[in-house]
Amino acid sequence: MEKIDVVIVGGGLAGLSCAYALTDTGLSIIVLERGDFAGSKNVTGGRLYLNPVRDLFPDLWKDAPLERRITKEIFTLMDDDSSTSFELFSQRFNQPPYHSYTILRSRFDKWLAEKVTEKGVFVIPQKRVDDLIYKNEKVVGVKVGSEEIRSDIVVAADGALSLIAKKAGLKKESVPKDFAIGIKEIIKLPSKTIEERFNVTESEGVARIFAGALTKGMTGGGFLYTNHDSISLGIVLGIKSLMRKELKSEAYRLLDEFKERPEIKPLINGGELVEYSAHLIPEGGLNMVPRLSRDGILVIGDAAGLCLNMLITVRGMDFAIASGYLAAQAIKSAKKNPSPAQGGIGACYQELLDKSFIMTNLKTFKGIPDLLENPRLFTLYPQMICNIFEKAMWIGSDSKPKISATILKEITKNFLNIKGIKDILDLRKL
Repeated sequence: MEKIDVVIVGGGLAGLSCAYALTDTGLSIIVLERGDFAGSKNVTGGRLYLNPVRDLFPDLWKDAPLERRITKEIFTLMDDDSSTSFELFSQRFNQPPYHSYTILRSRFDKWLAEKVTEKGVFVIPQKRVDDLIYKNEKVVGVKVGSEEIRSDIVVAADGALSLIAKKAGLKKESVPKDFAIGIKEIIKLPSKTIEERFNVTESEGVARIFAGALTKGMTGGGFLYTNHDSISLGIVLGIKSLMRKELKSEAYRLLDEFKERPEIKPLINGGELVEYSAHLIPEGGLNMVPRLSRDGILVIGDAAGLCLNMLITVRGMDFAIASGYLAAQAIKSAKKNPSPAQGGIGACYQELLDKSFIMTNLKTFKGIPDLLENPRLFTLYPQMICNIFEKAMWIGSDSKPKISATILKEITKNFLNIKGIKDILDLRKL
């Protein structure tokens, strides 16, 4: 193969966004995707926050295969046999331009790959990149089996474990603390059934987050998103806490138990399981972001650890799209200026990233990964809140105490101690 200007490794949101942003440059670009097609291995999903990335690709969103705009947020805390939910419905979320949508990655990524191809970029499936090619310490291409593809720049967008970033010496060996495993099912239901069960209109949707007893004391939680004619339902478990529980081979059972909960079972009743998947999620925040470049290579998206769990929201897809776009801007800048400033493309990319919403958010919430190490967030406190509401609502045969006394008793029991005070102080990291 002739020398290529840009080789992008990975056909997910980050890689395809980078390719799309480069299509007006005249550069020769290829995207190498190890799956059967772009989206075949991209199972994250799914909610995409549009506001941070809307203006980066203004021509894309009108025809994008988005599912439902989110107009209702529900956060549920679970005990073994009770739960308490907090619901937000906002007309602000229901007014254009819409705040966020659910998406199905297999559908969305395949569509985006087609858009990239229409612009003249080759998206080549079933190509696993095994190694990098070097010349005088500079990355000058990739190895695909016995084939060598030479290039001016390689963009690593090959996911959370990023073999390419490791091969380049940019990424250290992965540690369990920095990752979670997501286990997800897509359950097909008629759109009318979804609208009736979730009390939404034809294009409206619901995002639900669950925490507490469903993860058996482990770091993590559950999620439910309504798509047009299906539901995305799953759980996320911290790898470190999963290893401590020694449930590695039994993790899928937690999803089965979650589906049997009375809060979930009526919502999916009669549904058809059409997809089952599991994938690794980077959750180390700012501390797991590696060096993002060396001469001849840039790292973007999940490969760069650009993901943020904020407890009540999880962001990664908007980070992936934006990082791909910013990498493209750095490459464009280098093309316009053949004599780049010190640090070259990598320094330009890092500067753009540092000024973006990605790094400002990662810095603002840099303490959250440590906060998530606290098991009381997933055991004691969900149980406490469920107890407060249960006792406040229960009418027995005895005289009922003041509601304020019930609340004060629970708070005193759980917070007026060294651990409780420390937890209150740690919550400032949110």
